[in-house]
Amino acid sequence: MGKSERIVWDTQLLVAGGGVTGVVAAIAAARNGAQVVLCQDRPVLGGNASSEIRMNISGASAIGKELETERRESGILEEIMLECSVRNPQRSASMLDLILYEKCRAERNLTLLLNTTVVGAAMEGDTIQTVTAVRESTEDEFEIQAVLYADCTGDGRLGHEAKAAYTTGREGADEYGESGANANRDAYRLGSSLLFTSRDMGKPMAFTAPEWARTFSEEDLRFRNHSTWEYGYWWVEFGGILDTIKDNERIRDELLAIMLGVWDHIKNSGHHPESANWALDWFGFLPGKRESRRFLGQHVLTQNDLEQAADFEDAIAYGGWSMDTHPPEGIDAKGEQPCHQPYTPYLYSIPLRSMISRNVSNLMFAGRNLSATHMAFSSTRVMGTCATMGEGLGTFAATALARKLSLRQAWTDPEVVKAAQQQLLRQGAFLPGYRLTRNLARSARITASSEQAAGRAAFAVDGHTRSVHGEKGVRPDLTDPGTHRWMSEPGDAAPWLELRWDTPVDLKRVTLVLDTGLHRWLTLCHVDSVLRRMQWGQPQEETLKSFRLRAEHEGGITEIAHIRDHYQRMLHLGIDLKGVTRLRLEVLETNGLDHARVVEIVCE
Repeated sequence: MGKSERIVWDTQLLVAGGGVTGVVAAIAAARNGAQVVLCQDRPVLGGNASSEIRMNISGASAIGKELETERRESGILEEIMLECSVRNPQRSASMLDLILYEKCRAERNLTLLLNTTVVGAAMEGDTIQTVTAVRESTEDEFEIQAVLYADCTGDGRLGHEAKAAYTTGREGADEYGESGANANRDAYRLGSSLLFTSRDMGKPMAFTAPEWARTFSEEDLRFRNHSTWEYGYWWVEFGGILDTIKDNERIRDELLAIMLGVWDHIKNSGHHPESANWALDWFGFLPGKRESRRFLGQHVLTQNDLEQAADFEDAIAYGGWSMDTHPPEGIDAKGEQPCHQPYTPYLYSIPLRSMISRNVSNLMFAGRNLSATHMAFSSTRVMGTCATMGEGLGTFAATALARKLSLRQAWTDPEVVKAAQQQLLRQGAFLPGYRLTRNLARSARITASSEQAAGRAAFAVDGHTRSVHGEKGVRPDLTDPGTHRWMSEPGDAAPWLELRWDTPVDLKRVTLVLDTGLHRWLTLCHVDSVLRRMQWGQPQEETLKSFRLRAEHEGGITEIAHIRDHYQRMLHLGIDLKGVTRLRLEVLETNGLDHARVVEIVCE
């Protein structure tokens, strides 16, 4: 083989890792004006959610009640999931790969490098000067110089090359005063898993296990439910007592033996005769990894932060999954439940400081390598929460870059942090306790064709973009009860919402925030029981499908937009109208609900 060609790349932000975290981070930064290079060491994007592993994206949305507790992640992840629901009713894992790829290709400020692995970092003091990445498939070597670097690799490869401080394993209870931690620190981690999908073929299907497959009895699996077979089991878990980076190949081999042994038990033990017509359709060879390195940042997020729903002034993301710990022995812990999942009382915030390296001056990180204890990580590690971190990181990085500030200057400046938070809210993300501060719609008189008592027209400009006052919502002092949206009467055949200004205003942009059922699950999942809890393969019924927006201004009346077949939560309309006195939204059709809903209308 000839010598690799060396390609020099100059950019503003390098994002290493193209899982859900890195994709969302790169898109957020690019949309906010930063020049971004995204390096992904696999041929597809999505990490654990990709077709190579096929884990569903979980987050804060495990429970919720309509118009009371809307926990699902919004922002860029919501945009992706809504797109996937409409375009992927067949639940193809590869279709999610394609949607993530398309989203990256659509951003003109984003350069995507697939099959490209970060392998080195050149330092000057505590600052990364350049990063080396290789793409073996084209025999290319890249030297990437950036202002800021973001490690979203999960394993922390970029930070490790830059000698960023990190930890592994489980802290002892006395280190951070965590009641859920073990008495003493150890090196154990959460293990990795291999998944499978299977199908009912309508006729008997034989299965012969390889001779190296493991053998399991019903007693071995008594705490591990295996009564349905369409989608393989997260509890096929191994490697927590090993090094999940250095021993990854050994872990893969053992997981194959475990997974095929479990399937052999289902097919051939005689305990599950109803499985006779079922056959494996797909199974993974790439372990879905839960835990490896966790970086040490300016703040280490702890169990206490999650349980108290700490009110961080630099909140940049949020979570709400249970503190989901597993025995490190995985499936070999036969006498134990495969997980322990106590929920935190509220949705909690994740601070920017937990994404800033304590010893590398221009390194950020997000995802499962967040600066967190093992206990806090057990909740923050899920991909929906990692996506909120990615959007927070990318938006903040772009904010700092636009102001030409160093990372330290930016994260220590409350005004810069506040600007990033406001931009996150503007683009649809959610931060517990935070509201958008600038909205010309609030100075208007707002009326509607009809309104429900629980959904007054004025609620569409109250600054809240979801209801989170119910069970497992946010801390009561961080929100106000209510639906926080306009809801027309069901009998209103032609609903409209109107804003009138006594003093004319100049408008550059109008944003509509629509209802997309954030109390429900919405994720690409191959478990049929979860599918029944979603509105998958279609737009969400609450969302406006067709509508018009008109403005009355000093130049006359302008139809700003006539939207058809809409299914997204956010709609940003760039306009340039002076002397606007009236803005009217006319709803023509919903995606199924018997009345119109608008969560928020923002005028800038």
